[in-house]
Amino acid sequence: WYTTMSILGHYNNFFFAAHLLDIAMGFKTLRTILSSVTHNGKQLVLTVGLLAVVVYLYTVVAFNFFRKFYNKSEDEDEPDMKCDDMMTCYLFHMYVGVRAGGGIGDEIEDPAGDPYEMYRIVFDITFFFFVIVILLAIIQGLIIDAFGELRDQQEQVREDMETKCFICGIGNDYFDTIPHGFETHTLQEHNLANYL
Repeated sequence: WYTTMSILGHYNNFFFAAHLLDIAMGFKTLRTILSSVTHNGKQLVLTVGLLAVVVYLYTVVAFNFFRKFYNKSEDEDEPDMKCDDMMTCYLFHMYVGVRAGGGIGDEIEDPAGDPYEMYRIVFDITFFFFVIVILLAIIQGLIIDAFGELRDQQEQVREDMETKCFICGIGNDYFDTIPHGFETHTLQEHNLANYL
């Protein structure tokens, strides 16, 4: 990783900036945060893929029925259509529609008084519900759930280190029944430093 970025950095200095990620690897907390994003990587990629497909389906509907609402121009002479072709329309939906807090309806022309007004209302509300509320919440939930899972694993490891002997794996409940106890066993008989 570092070697690749260093070699590419000789061609373009931009690649040297990737070495700044090493700061995140130096701190356990930042490493956990990065791990929470990559922990459920396959599920995350599949969910983002599903998001892309759903946005594409909405783009097909918008391109075929609601294209006239996508004029972002201020003057009437030169229209600035955001839905001239499917690619432009899809990129507009992905960039503006997914990023907007209220969905695509906040970013395009108001349908008031138009013959397609009811259909546009249904289109806007379903886009908001399925894309913004459900799919983005699933993506956030995957990341938050992975973060909680990693935190629980770290807590379990810490608890095991405090309640079990690292060398023999016997718990402190057993050692509390014999003389000298758990502390003596882990500090003298099975001291971790003696095994390094």
